[in-house]
Amino acid sequence: MLGYYIIIGGLTLVSWLISNKLKSKFKHYSQVRLRNGMSGAEIAQKMLADHGISDVKVISTPGMLTDHYNPKNKTVNLSEGVYNQRNAAAAAVAAHEVGHAVQHARSYEWLTMRSRLVPVVSITSNFSHYLIIGGLVLGAASGSGGIGLTIALAGLVAMALGTAFSFITLPVEYDASNRALAWLKNKNMVSQEEFKGSEDALKWAARTYLVAAIGSLAMLLYWAFAILGRD
Repeated sequence: MLGYYIIIGGLTLVSWLISNKLKSKFKHYSQVRLRNGMSGAEIAQKMLADHGISDVKVISTPGMLTDHYNPKNKTVNLSEGVYNQRNAAAAAVAAHEVGHAVQHARSYEWLTMRSRLVPVVSITSNFSHYLIIGGLVLGAASGSGGIGLTIALAGLVAMALGTAFSFITLPVEYDASNRALAWLKNKNMVSQEEFKGSEDALKWAARTYLVAAIGSLAMLLYWAFAILGRD
C-alpha cells in the first residue's frame, strides 16, 4: 500500500500547486481591465448571439471558479467573479463556457460522448475503490481468487470508466478554450495584452484537467497491477 500513498500524495501535491497557480493567474488577470468595458455576462451573451444560439441563458452562480455550462437546462453559469466583472480573466472564462454551449449546439462528438458517460460515471466513481479493496481483502482472507477477484475486477472496470471519462474531458475542454480564444481574437473583443491574459488563464485552467486525467490513469494502473499481480 506504500505505493498507493506515494501516488496519492504526489498527485495531491501537483493538483494543489496547479490549483494555486490558476487562482494566482485569475487574480492577476482580473486586474487587466477590458478596453471595451464589457462584463463577463455581456461577453457570453454576445458570443452566443454571434453563433446564432438563442436558447441558452447566461446566469450567475455563487462561488469562485464555479463556472460551467449545463447542457440539461442550457445555461451558461458564471461565478460571481466573472458575471459582473470587466477584465481579461472574466472574458476568458465567460467565452470558454460559451464554447461548451457552441459544442452542444454543433453536436461536438467528444461532448456528446462525455454527456453519455456522465450518469454511468456518477454512479461507478462512488464505489470503484470500495469494490477493489473489498475484493482484494476478501481474496486474501480466503487464500484464493474466486469471488474476491471477481469483485476486484468489477471495481477495476468501474474505475476504468472514470479514467476514460477524464481523458474524454480533455478534448472537450481544450476545444472550448480554442473556440473562445478564436472568437475573442476574430471579433476584436480584446486587445493584444488582454488576449495574452485570456490565453494564459485558460492554459492553466486546462492543466487542472490534464493532471486529473493523468492521476486517474496512474491510479488505474496501480490497482490493475495490484489485482493482476495477486491473480
